Amino acid sequence: MYTMPMEKFAPFTEVHRLDPDALIANLLRKGTPKRVHFMELFQDYEIEQAIDRRFGVTKGLDNKAPDFWARRGIAMQRFLGYEYVPCGILGLDTGKGFTTADTTGKEQTRGQRHWINEATGPITSWEEFKKYPWPDGKSWDTSALEWLEKNLPDDMIIVGRQGHFCEYLCWLMGYETLCVALYEQRDLVDAITKRVLELEEAATRVLLQSKRVHLMWASDDMGFKTGLLISPKHMRELVLSGHKRLAQLCHEAGIPYLLHACGNRATIIEDLIEDVKLDALHSWEDVIEPITEAKKNYGHRLGLIGGLDLDFICRAGEADIRKRTREVVAICQPGGGFCLGTGNSVANYIPVDNYLTMLDEGRRQ
Repeated sequence: MYTMPMEKFAPFTEVHRLDPDALIANLLRKGTPKRVHFMELFQDYEIEQAIDRRFGVTKGLDNKAPDFWARRGIAMQRFLGYEYVPCGILGLDTGKGFTTADTTGKEQTRGQRHWINEATGPITSWEEFKKYPWPDGKSWDTSALEWLEKNLPDDMIIVGRQGHFCEYLCWLMGYETLCVALYEQRDLVDAITKRVLELEEAATRVLLQSKRVHLMWASDDMGFKTGLLISPKHMRELVLSGHKRLAQLCHEAGIPYLLHACGNRATIIEDLIEDVKLDALHSWEDVIEPITEAKKNYGHRLGLIGGLDLDFICRAGEADIRKRTREVVAICQPGGGFCLGTGNSVANYIPVDNYLTMLDEGRRQ
């Protein structure tokens, strides 16, 4: 496998000054930032492993220490230039999915890939709803949050990770079951929606108590290339209402509310901006709406995170990635409200050199 020489990524040998206050001001569109800021929903572990092997990011850390993984996460985020680490506290059992072989190249394979069961989930009836092991909404495992509060460097912040309304409906019921239930068991759909909102709100309130949490980044895929997973009407009633409530809580606490949502959101973009009152939106796919077009259409009302389409960054060569990065920054950076990243996430099948090229070119702007 060809790997670019390390000198190709010269800025990675320099100390990248982190400035979370500038990141937040940028997201809120308070003027053009002095440099490009980076944000990603996540990087797959296999990508981080490959970077660690190349640059020795975790060298010196005790891999047998109980807090190794937390310190490793901080070290990796700092090295890549991210001013934050994520932390969430709500996780619901979504049942057994499917497993198949991972065909990614040898260096970055995880061996197997796992998929959600789209046909059916753990809650398809009232009986299953009542038997489901719902958290009590009062006692939370906050050990990770507490550790970060004590150990996170002063020039980094915690990004809270809550807000999975559409996803939990699809995962708990199964997408196919949900589509039928919207018309045949609407009372059950409403009950699940209500319970999820209660838990999301309770978890968000806990996160907002932390003085180190300065952003909330919800993650809730809502659609596919040509439309939404459910009708705009149902999306507003069952999903956007939940995000509106969490955004309200965050704004009352002085915390911006960001959203990652895959899919074609054209029919609800005004709802996201004007009703939910998002501060920034993530997940951009060129065949749906390039981020450069989004900047022209509503960048004056909404922060934009991402920019480089995932298919493009997987297939393009170094010169094209550098050129596209410069083009995106030139269009989206003025006035603020833009953070550079992939259009979705740093999946393990992205060539590591391509990901590093994007970051490297961003550091040069």
